[in-house]
Amino acid sequence: MTRVVILDDYQSVAASAADWRSDELGLELDFRHGVLRGDALLHALDGAEVVVAMRERTAFDAGLLAQLPALRLLVTTGMTNAAIDLEAAERLGIVVCGTRGLTSAAVEHTWALILALVRNLVAEDGALRAGKWQSTIGLGLRGRTLGILGLGRYGGEVASIGRAFGMQVLAWSANLTDEAAAERGATRVGKRELFARSDVVSVHYRLSARSTGIVGAEEIAAMRPTAYLVNTARGELVDTGALVTALESGLIAGAGIDVFAHEPICADEPLLRAPRTVLTPHLGYVTDDNYSFFYTDAVKAIAAFLAGAPIRRLSGDSTPRRHP
Repeated sequence: MTRVVILDDYQSVAASAADWRSDELGLELDFRHGVLRGDALLHALDGAEVVVAMRERTAFDAGLLAQLPALRLLVTTGMTNAAIDLEAAERLGIVVCGTRGLTSAAVEHTWALILALVRNLVAEDGALRAGKWQSTIGLGLRGRTLGILGLGRYGGEVASIGRAFGMQVLAWSANLTDEAAAERGATRVGKRELFARSDVVSVHYRLSARSTGIVGAEEIAAMRPTAYLVNTARGELVDTGALVTALESGLIAGAGIDVFAHEPICADEPLLRAPRTVLTPHLGYVTDDNYSFFYTDAVKAIAAFLAGAPIRRLSGDSTPRRHP
């Protein structure tokens, strides 16, 4: 039997999201639902030959990987995972594979946050339950300007929906060209101009050492007091302190945040007390169809690895670690 640990199954749905067929594959399945860190994580992973990681909920750095001598295969949902040290996995002979995923889930959630913000849905829901009627005035999107920071797969789809709402779309990223922006119906502008002109700025940049803090105090200060910031990419892309200051001082109209530098979020996270926010617990990819996609592909990745032909490989040398 191959011991498989499925980590961070917060909603206890991994087992039903795919056909694991443990009898046919010879898998000993261990679904872990809570947040595990330190010694508790090491205990859970003891003897695991295969680990399935849900996105970046658990960090697999060089130190942790070195303490897992039985690990032969690490499967991450999605084809990128900044929380896995791929070079360390390579050195240790651990094969890392990914899965496919649905862009639409995060794109839909981005627009859920935008619409909740501009139409004051959270405030109006609370006011209605308190006996009030029409206590705010929403912002219409037609004719407004949407700024996309990072016009890749996700940003491109968010831009197309913005155009459907009748919005003008501006875009910026370090390597974006006029031609690439035009292909997605956007106009390329400088980064500061994007923040200064946009009514809604949506962040879709890939996290790296260079992009950490790419939305800082200077960018936020360039925004108008009627503008909104939405981040469904990675928490580290935005300077949280600068954002909280801007919200508390009324420098911007509001923020919709789905991602945080530390997840699950801590009780003392400053954003929890900031005004005019819509906050969600990294739900961008959390849909039934996406989970089915993730875990079904994870099962296929395990089956392929056990058959000696890993698929969607992210790291691992030609001589994967053998069973001890």
